[in-house]
Amino acid sequence: MQDGEPLVDMNAPVRLRDRPGWIYLIQEFEMMYRLGSAGGSKAIPSHRKRVRDALGKVIDEGPEVIARTPEDKPVTAHLGRAFDLGDRGPMSGMSRALERVAPLLTWEYGYEKVPKALAQKYAYCEVLGPRGPVVSDRITLGFVLFAPNTTYPQHSHHDIEESYVSVAGAWSENELAVYAPGSLILNVPGHEHRITTGEHDPCLLAYAWIGPADKLTAPGMKFSKTKKRVEQGI
Repeated sequence: MQDGEPLVDMNAPVRLRDRPGWIYLIQEFEMMYRLGSAGGSKAIPSHRKRVRDALGKVIDEGPEVIARTPEDKPVTAHLGRAFDLGDRGPMSGMSRALERVAPLLTWEYGYEKVPKALAQKYAYCEVLGPRGPVVSDRITLGFVLFAPNTTYPQHSHHDIEESYVSVAGAWSENELAVYAPGSLILNVPGHEHRITTGEHDPCLLAYAWIGPADKLTAPGMKFSKTKKRVEQGI
Protein backbone atom coordinates (compact mmCIF):
# COMPACT_ATOMS: atom_id res chain seq x y z
CA MET A 1 0.00 0.00 0.00
CA GLN A 2 1.27 3.43 -0.91
CA ASP A 3 1.41 6.35 1.51
CA GLY A 4 -1.82 8.32 1.60
CA GLU A 5 -4.08 5.49 0.37
CA PRO A 6 -7.19 4.97 2.56
CA LEU A 7 -7.33 1.85 4.67
CA VAL A 8 -10.01 -0.71 3.80
CA ASP A 9 -11.85 -2.27 6.74
CA MET A 10 -12.12 -5.93 5.73
CA ASN A 11 -14.60 -6.53 8.57
CA ALA A 12 -17.00 -3.76 7.56
CA PRO A 13 -20.47 -5.00 6.55
CA VAL A 14 -21.24 -5.20 2.86
CA ARG A 15 -23.88 -2.65 1.87
CA LEU A 16 -26.31 -2.52 -1.02
CA ARG A 17 -24.20 0.15 -2.73
CA ASP A 18 -21.38 -2.42 -2.93
CA ARG A 19 -23.46 -4.95 -4.91
CA PRO A 20 -24.60 -3.51 -8.28
CA GLY A 21 -26.48 -6.67 -9.26
CA TRP A 22 -28.81 -6.33 -6.28
CA ILE A 23 -29.09 -2.55 -6.78
CA TYR A 24 -30.34 -2.96 -10.36
CA LEU A 25 -32.84 -5.64 -9.32
CA ILE A 26 -34.25 -3.43 -6.54
CA GLN A 27 -34.47 -0.54 -9.02
CA GLU A 28 -36.61 -2.72 -11.27
CA PHE A 29 -39.01 -3.27 -8.36
CA GLU A 30 -39.18 0.47 -7.72
CA MET A 31 -39.97 1.22 -11.37
CA MET A 32 -42.54 -1.59 -11.49
CA TYR A 33 -44.46 -0.13 -8.55
CA ARG A 34 -44.06 3.44 -9.80
CA LEU A 35 -44.97 3.08 -13.47
CA GLY A 36 -47.45 0.20 -13.53
CA SER A 37 -51.11 0.80 -14.35
CA ALA A 38 -53.77 0.81 -11.61
CA GLY A 39 -56.45 -0.28 -14.07
CA GLY A 40 -59.04 1.99 -12.46
CA SER A 41 -58.58 0.53 -8.99
CA LYS A 42 -58.44 2.83 -5.97
CA ALA A 43 -56.75 0.26 -3.72
CA ILE A 44 -53.86 -0.56 -6.05
CA PRO A 45 -52.38 2.98 -6.29
CA SER A 46 -52.38 3.17 -2.48
CA HIS A 47 -50.64 -0.17 -2.28
CA ARG A 48 -48.10 0.85 -4.91
CA LYS A 49 -47.31 3.98 -2.91
CA ARG A 50 -46.85 2.02 0.31
CA VAL A 51 -44.42 -0.28 -1.48
CA ARG A 52 -42.49 2.65 -2.97
CA ASP A 53 -42.37 4.53 0.34
CA ALA A 54 -41.08 1.49 2.22
CA LEU A 55 -38.57 0.70 -0.49
CA GLY A 56 -37.34 4.30 -0.56
CA LYS A 57 -36.65 4.20 3.16
CA VAL A 58 -34.79 0.92 2.79
CA ILE A 59 -32.56 2.33 0.05
CA ASP A 60 -31.89 5.51 2.06
CA GLU A 61 -30.78 3.38 5.02
CA GLY A 62 -28.13 1.64 2.92
CA PRO A 63 -29.11 -1.90 3.95
CA GLU A 64 -26.62 -4.63 4.64
CA VAL A 65 -26.19 -7.44 2.14
CA ILE A 66 -25.58 -10.85 3.68
CA ALA A 67 -24.70 -13.66 1.32
CA ARG A 68 -26.96 -16.68 1.73
CA THR A 69 -26.08 -20.15 0.56
CA PRO A 70 -27.49 -20.56 -2.97
CA GLU A 71 -29.99 -23.39 -3.19
CA ASP A 72 -32.04 -24.87 -6.01
CA LYS A 73 -35.29 -26.82 -5.91
CA PRO A 74 -36.65 -29.18 -8.57
CA VAL A 75 -38.76 -26.39 -10.10
CA THR A 76 -35.69 -24.26 -10.82
CA ALA A 77 -35.07 -26.53 -13.81
CA HIS A 78 -37.78 -24.35 -15.41
CA LEU A 79 -36.07 -21.05 -14.55
CA GLY A 80 -34.18 -20.74 -17.84
CA ARG A 81 -37.41 -21.08 -19.80
CA ALA A 82 -39.03 -18.45 -17.56
CA PHE A 83 -36.19 -16.05 -18.38
CA ASP A 84 -36.65 -16.74 -22.10
CA LEU A 85 -40.34 -15.85 -21.82
CA GLY A 86 -39.64 -12.82 -19.64
CA ASP A 87 -37.15 -11.41 -22.13
CA ARG A 88 -39.88 -11.34 -24.80
CA GLY A 89 -42.46 -9.44 -22.79
CA PRO A 90 -43.09 -6.15 -20.96
CA MET A 91 -41.14 -7.31 -17.90
CA SER A 92 -37.88 -7.90 -19.78
CA GLY A 93 -35.90 -5.52 -17.55
CA MET A 94 -36.95 -7.36 -14.41
CA SER A 95 -36.31 -10.73 -16.04
CA ARG A 96 -32.77 -9.79 -17.10
CA ALA A 97 -31.93 -8.22 -13.72
CA LEU A 98 -33.01 -11.38 -11.93
CA GLU A 99 -31.16 -13.61 -14.39
CA ARG A 100 -27.89 -11.79 -13.61
CA VAL A 101 -28.12 -12.68 -9.90
CA ALA A 102 -29.67 -16.12 -10.47
CA PRO A 103 -26.57 -18.04 -9.27
CA LEU A 104 -26.89 -16.30 -5.88
CA LEU A 105 -30.56 -17.09 -5.26
CA THR A 106 -31.75 -19.25 -2.36
CA TRP A 107 -34.90 -21.09 -3.42
CA GLU A 108 -37.07 -22.51 -0.64
CA TYR A 109 -40.61 -23.66 0.22
CA GLY A 110 -41.58 -21.56 3.25
CA TYR A 111 -43.86 -24.24 4.68
CA GLU A 112 -43.08 -26.88 7.29
CA LYS A 113 -45.02 -29.44 5.26
CA VAL A 114 -45.23 -29.27 1.48
CA PRO A 115 -47.25 -31.80 -0.54
CA LYS A 116 -44.91 -34.09 -2.41
CA ALA A 117 -46.28 -33.13 -5.82
CA LEU A 118 -46.05 -29.40 -5.06
CA ALA A 119 -42.44 -29.76 -3.91
CA GLN A 120 -41.58 -30.63 -7.51
CA LYS A 121 -43.41 -27.67 -9.00
CA TYR A 122 -43.01 -24.64 -6.72
CA ALA A 123 -40.40 -22.61 -4.84
CA TYR A 124 -39.78 -18.98 -3.89
CA CYS A 125 -36.76 -16.82 -3.21
CA GLU A 126 -36.58 -13.72 -1.04
CA VAL A 127 -34.30 -10.99 -2.39
CA LEU A 128 -35.04 -8.20 0.12
CA GLY A 129 -36.46 -8.67 3.60
CA PRO A 130 -35.69 -10.12 7.02
CA ARG A 131 -34.11 -13.20 5.41
CA GLY A 132 -32.05 -11.16 2.95
CA PRO A 133 -29.75 -11.20 1.13
CA VAL A 134 -30.66 -7.50 1.12
CA VAL A 135 -31.71 -7.17 4.75
CA SER A 136 -34.71 -5.14 5.92
CA ASP A 137 -37.69 -5.54 8.22
CA ARG A 138 -39.71 -2.82 6.44
CA ILE A 139 -40.78 -4.80 3.38
CA THR A 140 -40.23 -8.15 1.71
CA LEU A 141 -39.57 -8.54 -2.01
CA GLY A 142 -39.07 -11.81 -3.83
CA PHE A 143 -40.08 -14.18 -6.60
CA VAL A 144 -42.22 -17.30 -6.89
CA LEU A 145 -41.61 -19.87 -9.63
CA PHE A 146 -44.21 -22.40 -10.74
CA ALA A 147 -43.85 -25.26 -13.20
CA PRO A 148 -46.44 -25.66 -15.97
CA ASN A 149 -49.82 -27.07 -14.92
CA THR A 150 -49.41 -26.25 -11.21
CA THR A 151 -52.05 -25.62 -8.56
CA TYR A 152 -50.74 -23.66 -5.58
CA PRO A 153 -53.22 -24.47 -2.79
CA GLN A 154 -55.58 -22.09 -1.05
CA HIS A 155 -53.85 -19.90 1.54
CA SER A 156 -53.87 -16.43 3.07
CA HIS A 157 -51.48 -14.12 4.93
CA HIS A 158 -52.46 -12.68 8.30
CA ASP A 159 -51.52 -9.01 8.74
CA ILE A 160 -49.58 -9.02 5.46
CA GLU A 161 -50.65 -7.07 2.39
CA GLU A 162 -49.38 -8.86 -0.69
CA SER A 163 -49.15 -8.16 -4.39
CA TYR A 164 -48.00 -10.35 -7.25
CA VAL A 165 -46.76 -9.05 -10.59
CA SER A 166 -46.33 -11.50 -13.42
CA VAL A 167 -42.82 -11.50 -14.94
CA ALA A 168 -43.27 -14.49 -17.26
CA GLY A 169 -46.05 -16.92 -18.04
CA ALA A 170 -49.83 -16.81 -17.65
CA TRP A 171 -51.65 -17.62 -14.41
CA SER A 172 -54.99 -17.38 -12.62
CA GLU A 173 -55.97 -16.53 -9.06
CA ASN A 174 -59.01 -18.41 -7.78
CA GLU A 175 -59.62 -19.39 -11.44
CA LEU A 176 -61.46 -16.13 -12.14
CA ALA A 177 -59.27 -14.68 -14.89
CA VAL A 178 -56.04 -15.18 -16.83
CA TYR A 179 -53.23 -12.74 -16.03
CA ALA A 180 -50.43 -11.99 -18.49
CA PRO A 181 -46.94 -10.58 -17.81
CA GLY A 182 -47.15 -7.13 -16.26
CA SER A 183 -50.44 -7.88 -14.47
CA LEU A 184 -50.69 -7.04 -10.77
CA ILE A 185 -52.91 -8.78 -8.22
CA LEU A 186 -53.45 -7.30 -4.75
CA ASN A 187 -54.31 -9.62 -1.85
CA VAL A 188 -55.37 -7.84 1.31
CA PRO A 189 -54.57 -9.47 4.69
CA GLY A 190 -56.63 -12.60 5.25
CA HIS A 191 -57.81 -12.90 1.63
CA GLU A 192 -58.01 -16.56 0.59
CA HIS A 193 -56.39 -17.21 -2.77
CA ARG A 194 -55.23 -20.08 -4.93
CA ILE A 195 -52.95 -19.89 -7.96
CA THR A 196 -53.07 -22.04 -11.08
CA THR A 197 -50.71 -21.94 -14.06
CA GLY A 198 -51.02 -22.84 -17.73
CA GLU A 199 -50.31 -26.24 -19.22
CA HIS A 200 -47.23 -25.50 -21.31
CA ASP A 201 -45.02 -22.83 -19.73
CA PRO A 202 -43.63 -22.01 -16.27
CA CYS A 203 -44.79 -18.90 -14.44
CA LEU A 204 -42.51 -16.44 -12.63
CA LEU A 205 -44.14 -13.91 -10.29
CA ALA A 206 -42.53 -11.03 -8.42
CA TYR A 207 -44.11 -10.28 -5.06
CA ALA A 208 -44.11 -7.60 -2.37
CA TRP A 209 -45.21 -8.00 1.25
CA ILE A 210 -46.01 -5.11 3.56
CA GLY A 211 -46.82 -5.63 7.22
CA PRO A 212 -45.52 -5.56 10.79
CA ALA A 213 -41.85 -6.45 11.15
CA ASP A 214 -42.60 -9.54 13.24
CA LYS A 215 -44.98 -10.89 10.59
CA LEU A 216 -42.49 -10.29 7.80
CA THR A 217 -39.84 -12.12 9.83
CA ALA A 218 -42.08 -15.07 10.71
CA PRO A 219 -45.16 -15.07 8.46
CA GLY A 220 -46.34 -18.49 9.64
CA MET A 221 -47.20 -19.73 6.15
CA LYS A 222 -49.88 -22.43 6.15
CA PHE A 223 -52.24 -23.83 3.59
CA SER A 224 -55.95 -23.37 4.33
CA LYS A 225 -58.01 -26.30 5.51
CA THR A 226 -60.23 -28.09 3.02
CA LYS A 227 -63.35 -27.32 5.06
CA LYS A 228 -62.68 -23.60 4.82
CA ARG A 229 -62.25 -23.79 1.05
CA VAL A 230 -65.52 -25.66 0.68
CA GLU A 231 -67.39 -23.19 2.88
CA GLN A 232 -66.19 -20.36 0.64
CA GLY A 233 -67.30 -22.18 -2.47
CA ILE A 234 -63.80 -22.20 -3.96
